[in-house]
Amino acid sequence: MLTRRLAIAGALALGLSLPFALPAAAQDAKIPVVASFSILGDFVKEVGGDRVSVTTLVGPNGDAHVFQPAPADAKKVAAAQIVFVNGLGFEGWIDRLVKASGTKAEIVVATKGITPREMADEDEDDHAAHDHKDHDHDHAKGEHDHDHAGHDHGGIDPHAWQSVANAEIYVANIRDALIAADPAGKAAYEANASAYTAELQALDAQVKAAMAAIPESRRRIITSHDAFGYFGAAYGIEFIAPQGVSTESEASAKDVARIIRQIKAEKIPAVFMENISDPRLVKRIAKETNAKIGGELFSDALSDDKGPASTYIDMMKNNITQLSSALSS
Repeated sequence: MLTRRLAIAGALALGLSLPFALPAAAQDAKIPVVASFSILGDFVKEVGGDRVSVTTLVGPNGDAHVFQPAPADAKKVAAAQIVFVNGLGFEGWIDRLVKASGTKAEIVVATKGITPREMADEDEDDHAAHDHKDHDHDHAKGEHDHDHAGHDHGGIDPHAWQSVANAEIYVANIRDALIAADPAGKAAYEANASAYTAELQALDAQVKAAMAAIPESRRRIITSHDAFGYFGAAYGIEFIAPQGVSTESEASAKDVARIIRQIKAEKIPAVFMENISDPRLVKRIAKETNAKIGGELFSDALSDDKGPASTYIDMMKNNITQLSSALSS
């Protein structure tokens, strides 16, 4: 990147036309971009194709809520031409990282245009999922506030990708940002985005059909953190979480007891673990309620290449398979 900048600076200083001043190899170089987490990185790869080189900060099975950027991450951001972020308060550490890196990259918020989902508070919602709010607030004031700043999402749910219709908006924003940075690639980015959007539309129909096939009375589950609100709203499943939107906060004994009572009273059929969460809490709840433990759901991160959710589309297919298996019978 530095060499390219020097070449550009030299060309401008000499008053040369840039396309002729740059060697062919430099013109053909891939655009260096950074994505904040693995799901967003997959979107960027699909749209960017072979014209971009994508570096992901929070990798497979990583938890962006508790991510601690290292000096190497600042170097990655410094070298990028575009930095794609989720926004909606998801990456509480990103502003500090961008500032520390001194990057000149364009910062692109991939959720632009998405209608945010508000997190219900306990005054509005009797579900135990939201009784953690005071606990989370107290924790946010504690000694870890500096290290884990940003976990209080200001009442906004940042997990917008859990609705496939929203994923299509991510793709459009990524396409537009790449075209702005690399006008010569406009046709390629538009073609890639169009093809991938068609795949997403087919996926959306598949998710809707799978969830509609589950008896309505069984469309209620417990998950280990509150990441599926957009999925629930889009596809008619009620997700109840003993922890908050932050995986870093812990459910209190009072929260857990309330969840257990609710499962027993309402005969909630299944509890699920996520790839980024500690499984012990869910296992304890399942043991005390006899609720079925479903398979692993992927919420905030993809699996590695050997796992069942190495792409966004595979992640969503895995999740609906796990939900259907646990709730249909």
